[in-house]
Amino acid sequence: MKTVAKMMKVHIDKILNYFTHRITNAKAEGINSKIALIEKMTYGFRNRGHLKTAIYFKCGNLDL
Repeated sequence: MKTVAKMMKVHIDKILNYFTHRITNAKAEGINSKIALIEKMTYGFRNRGHLKTAIYFKCGNLDL
């Protein structure tokens, strides 16, 4: 409990900033998670351009 209280004391300005602006980085974290998964799935690609195309394809919800 004490460590959590200390952590909250250190980050209190950032916590209160959410209540002022109601903005989070949840969408950015979600996209980063998708990209990390795509990078793991496409480990054998020889070309970074193919990885870039796969990221656009998956994150853009494209369908064949």
